[in-house]
Amino acid sequence: MSPVIALVDDDRNILTSVSIALQAEGFLTRVYTDGQAALRAFADNPPDLGVFDIKMPQMDGMELLRRVREMGGEVGGMPVIFLTSKDDELDEALGLAMGADDYIAKPFSQRLLIARIRALLRRQDLARGTATASEPGAEEPPLIERGRLVMDSARHKVRWDGKDVTLTVTEFLILEALAQRPGVVKSRNQLLDIAYQDDVYVDDRTIDSHIKRIRRKFRGVDPEFDAIETLYGVGYRFGEE
Repeated sequence: MSPVIALVDDDRNILTSVSIALQAEGFLTRVYTDGQAALRAFADNPPDLGVFDIKMPQMDGMELLRRVREMGGEVGGMPVIFLTSKDDELDEALGLAMGADDYIAKPFSQRLLIARIRALLRRQDLARGTATASEPGAEEPPLIERGRLVMDSARHKVRWDGKDVTLTVTEFLILEALAQRPGVVKSRNQLLDIAYQDDVYVDDRTIDSHIKRIRRKFRGVDPEFDAIETLYGVGYRFGEE
C-alpha cells in the first residue's frame, strides 16, 4: 500500500501544492488546516508520516507533536518533519529536542521535502526490520569508517568514538560527502548539489549553517572534535585519518 502522509498547515496554498506533488509521487495524502483537527483524525486513522508547520493558530506544531508523542503506539511513533521559519535555529532546536525527526525551512523545495519523506520512511522500515519489498536482494552500502567516525548509510546512523550522533537527513548527506574522500576539499556549491540535488534558490550560506550544526552535535559527544576543517574562500574537508 502507498504510504499515507499527513500535512498540517494553516496555509491552504502550501497544503494544495504539496499534496499534489506527493500524490504525483505515489503517496496518499490527508490535509489539515489546524492541529486540533489533525490530532482527532490521527487517533482514529494514523498516517505513516506527518509534516507539521510550527507556527499555526490554536494549536501550533510544537504542541501537536507533544500530544502525538504522548499518544504512544503507532501514532506516537510516527516520523514527523517540521516546517520552520527560515534560519530560525530556535525552532529547529526545540523541534528536534521534542522528538521531531527532521526539519525544513520555508520557503522550501518540494523535491527536497519528498526526498526527506522517502528517507524517513526507509529509516522507519529498517528500524522495524521490514526492508522495502521493492528492493529484493538489494545490497546495503558499505559502512564508511574514517578514524573514529563510522557512518551507516542504510540505517542513517552515525557514531563518533563509539558514541551515537543524531543527524538530520541533510546533515548526514553533507558529512557523508566529506567523509567519503578525506582531505579532499568540497566547495559550498558542490555540497549544495549533493544535499539539495537540483533545487534552486538555496543560498550557499545554508551549507555554513549545516556545518555549524554538525560540529555542534559532534562536540556534544567530543568537545575536542575538529575533523571538519574550513578552508576560507574555498570550502570544507574532512581531516580525520
